[in-house]
Amino acid sequence: MNYTFQFGPVFQAWPLLLHGTWMTIQLSGLAMLFGLMVAVLCAWGKTSGPAPVRALIQVYIELIRNTPFLVQLFFFFFALPAVGVRWSPYTAALVAMTVNLGAYATEIVRAGIEAIPRGQIEAGLALNLTRVEIFRFVVLKPALRAIYPALTSQFILLMLASSVVSVISADDLTSVAATLQSETFRSFEIYIVITLIYLALTLCFSYVFRRIHDRYLSYPDGRS
Repeated sequence: MNYTFQFGPVFQAWPLLLHGTWMTIQLSGLAMLFGLMVAVLCAWGKTSGPAPVRALIQVYIELIRNTPFLVQLFFFFFALPAVGVRWSPYTAALVAMTVNLGAYATEIVRAGIEAIPRGQIEAGLALNLTRVEIFRFVVLKPALRAIYPALTSQFILLMLASSVVSVISADDLTSVAATLQSETFRSFEIYIVITLIYLALTLCFSYVFRRIHDRYLSYPDGRS
């Protein structure tokens, strides 16, 4: 093989790579935050809400979990303008990622909530706590502690799946790579660098999640 590696044109475009990396971090971080909020609300509604609310949440979960993320992304960016809802590529990508994560994380959070012993909830009722206070102080934190590994794995998968948003020209890392490839024709070098950047992002997110666990969720559970 007589291929000559030329990383110079790739490294010369470091401002674009840095911008794409930052946009991927920003998009993924916001989707994780909003998706977790959606998941907590839906898990609460599915475990404590009235039957119509539980049924509506279940329809949402089944719809999202049984359709491709790419189709969901196209729906928000290409289909909604037909009914007058137009979003920028960035906004459509953020909404699609939030909705997608919310459905998957809802089932994870629900499993954690249902794992909380009934006696703890009854103790909260005996202390005259409201249902919101019981959910916040008695149920949510122990549940998050139990499901944290599964939840953070889902967050990492979301960050990696964010590369799909380049198909609607959202300004993420993969989109930048496609632009550089069309300008330099150094596909091999570009995607080696992009692969290493995604690997670095995954390791950084994993480190941050471990620090969050050690800071907020690591405490004695009272078991010998």
